[in-house]
Amino acid sequence: MSSMIAADLVDLDLSAATKEAAARSLAERMVARGRVTDLDGFLADVAAREAQMPTGLDGGIGIPHCRSAHVTEPTLAFGRSAAGIDFGAPDGPADLVFLIAAPAGADDAHLTILSALARHLMDPEFTGALRAATSPAEAAALIAGEEQAEGPEGPEGPEAAAGPTAAEEGEAPFRIVAVTSCPTGIAHTYMAAEALEKAGQAAGVELVVETQGSAGFTRLDPATLAAADGVIFAHDVPVRDKERFAGKPTVDVGVKAGVNRPAELIAEVRDKAARGELTAPGSPADAGRPTPVENAGEPDEGYGTKLRKWLMSGVSYMVPFVAAGGLLIALGFALGGWDINKAPSVAEHFAWGQVDSWAALMFQIGGLAFGFLVPVLAGYIAYGMADRPGLVPGFVGGAIALTINAGFLGGLVAGLVAGGTVLAIQKVRIPAALRGIMPVVVIPLLSSIVVGFLMFLVIGKPIASLQNALTDWLSGLSGANAVILGVILGLMMCFDLGGPVNKVAYAFAVGGLATPNEGSLKVMAAVMAAGMVPPLAMALATTVRGRLFTKTERENGKAAWVLGASFISEGAIPFAAADPLRVIPAAMAGGAVTGALSMAFECTLRAPHGGVFVIPLIGNPLLYLLAIVAGTVVSASLVILLKSARKPVPPAVAETTTEVKVPVAA
Repeated sequence: MSSMIAADLVDLDLSAATKEAAARSLAERMVARGRVTDLDGFLADVAAREAQMPTGLDGGIGIPHCRSAHVTEPTLAFGRSAAGIDFGAPDGPADLVFLIAAPAGADDAHLTILSALARHLMDPEFTGALRAATSPAEAAALIAGEEQAEGPEGPEGPEAAAGPTAAEEGEAPFRIVAVTSCPTGIAHTYMAAEALEKAGQAAGVELVVETQGSAGFTRLDPATLAAADGVIFAHDVPVRDKERFAGKPTVDVGVKAGVNRPAELIAEVRDKAARGELTAPGSPADAGRPTPVENAGEPDEGYGTKLRKWLMSGVSYMVPFVAAGGLLIALGFALGGWDINKAPSVAEHFAWGQVDSWAALMFQIGGLAFGFLVPVLAGYIAYGMADRPGLVPGFVGGAIALTINAGFLGGLVAGLVAGGTVLAIQKVRIPAALRGIMPVVVIPLLSSIVVGFLMFLVIGKPIASLQNALTDWLSGLSGANAVILGVILGLMMCFDLGGPVNKVAYAFAVGGLATPNEGSLKVMAAVMAAGMVPPLAMALATTVRGRLFTKTERENGKAAWVLGASFISEGAIPFAAADPLRVIPAAMAGGAVTGALSMAFECTLRAPHGGVFVIPLIGNPLLYLLAIVAGTVVSASLVILLKSARKPVPPAVAETTTEVKVPVAA
C-alpha cells in the first residue's frame, strides 16, 4: 500500500463543495505525481462509475473510484473535508473522501491491496484515527498500514470484547455463505464483505464470504457451501455460478445493502430458514415478495426503468445476429446481384470457382442468422426478467411470433409474456420434493404451454396485424412523412450518444431488418447516418477551431474521425460530458439534418452497422455521403458558434473547470 499513497496525495483541508470538485482536486494530485496521464479523461471515467451507483457510505465516507486507461499504476488519494461533501450516502455528507484509481489492466496483487483498504473503511477505529490525523504524512502512514489505530478495547478492536459465541456455548452455530460484487469490483465488493463478516461475529453466526471482485475470486469450498443454512447475495452484477446455491434460504439485495445494513440481512436469512422458505435460483420465489430480478437496480427504480432494461437486454443479445446476418446478406447482394435470393441451396449446388456460388453462400448463411433475430430477442428479454428459467419460453414465444408473422413486435411481447409467466410460476409455493425438478422440467414445461397458448390463440393475431400495418406504413413512406421520420430518428440518435434513447431508435431500425422492405431499409440508412454525425462533427470542430477546445479534447478529436466513420456515436461522449449544453444540441441539430436528407434522398441500407465501410452496400451512396457531410458541417458549425459566444472563464474559476486555459475565439 505504501507505493499507492504518499503525503502529497493527502489533503487534510479539502475545500471542494461538490463531489465533482473533490474528485478533480484529488485527481490533480495524482496528475502531479505522474499517476494519471489525462485528467479530463480520468474524471470522465470517475463520473461514469458514479453514475452507475453513488459512492457515498454511511459514516461520512465517500469512495469515488474507477478503472481507467488514463491511470499508470494503482493510486489512492485522500481528502478530509470540514464542511462535508454529498456523495449520496443516506446519512448525509462525507468528510473522508478516498479517490481510488486503478489501471484498466491492474494486476491482482494491486487490486487485492485496494480491496484491503475497502475493508479497513468499515473499521470505526481506522476512520476515527484519520479524522484525528494532524499531518498528511500521518494520514498517509495510517492508510498505508504503517501505523495501527487502537481503540478503547485495544489493538484487537471491539470484536475482542464481544461475548461468547453460540459455538463456545455448545450450540451449533447458524451458518451463512455470502457473495458480494459490484460493477468495478474494487471497493463496495470488499466493504460489503467486511460489514457482513463483522455483523456475523456480533450475531454469533458463522459467515463466509465469496468476494467476486476485480482481483478475481476463489469459489467457496463445496463442504462449506453444503453445510450452510442460508445464503446472502449482495451484488450489483450477476453472481457467477449462481446455481451452486440452489435449494437454500436466500436473501438477494444490492451491494450497498450489504454495506449499510448487514445485521438486517443476517436476521432476514435466519428468519427465512426458520420458516423453511427456499428462494435460491431455480426455486420458487417467496410468495408475496419481489423476486431478485424485480429487486434489481436502485431501491426506488420504477417498472418503467426495469422494462427498458429488460428490452435492452434482448436487443443487446440480438444485435450480433443482426450485424453478422445483415452484413452477410449485403455481401451476397453485392457479389451476386438482387436475384441472389432466388439461388438454389448451396448444400446441393455449389461451384468453387463461381462468384455467384459464393454470393449465394453468404446470402444463405446471413438469412439463417437473421432467422434467429426474433427468437433471440424474445428469449433474452425473458432472460433479463427471470434469469435462465425464462430462456425456454422466451425462445418458444419468439419462434411462434415468426410462425404467425408477428415479427419484431411479436418477439417483444413474447419475451415479456414469457418472463412474466416464469416470475408468476416462481411465486407459487410447491412441495419440497418438487423443488429439484422445478428449473429443469416444471418451469420450462408450464411456461412454454402458457406462452404458446397466448401467442397462438390470444394475442398473436392482433400483434401480427399491427406488425403488418407497421410494415405497410414503412413501405409507403415518402415525401414529407419520410423526412419527418428522418428528423425524429436523427434527434433520437444524437440525444444521448449511445444511451437509452439512441438504443430505442437503433432497435426500431434493426427490427425493420427482420422483415425488410424499401421503407425499413431507408430507416436503417437514416439511423446509421445520423449516428455517425456527432463524433465526426466534434472531430471537424477540433480541427477547424482547435483553440476552443482543451488539449485533451483535441487529442480525442483525432480519434473521433475513426469512431464516427465506424458508426460509433460514443466517440462524442467526452465532448458532451465536458460541455453538454453546447455539444448535445449541436449534435442533435446535425443528426436531424442528416436523417432528413437520407430519407429525402431515398438511401437504403441492408447492413445494421459498419459506417463508411459498408458504403458500397448502400443505395444512392453518393447522396448518402452528402447527407452525412451536411449534418457534420451543421453540427460542427453550431458547436463552434456556441463555444465562441460563451463568456471568458475567470482566472479563479479556470483552475477548476474542464476548459482550463482555453482561449475564447474572436
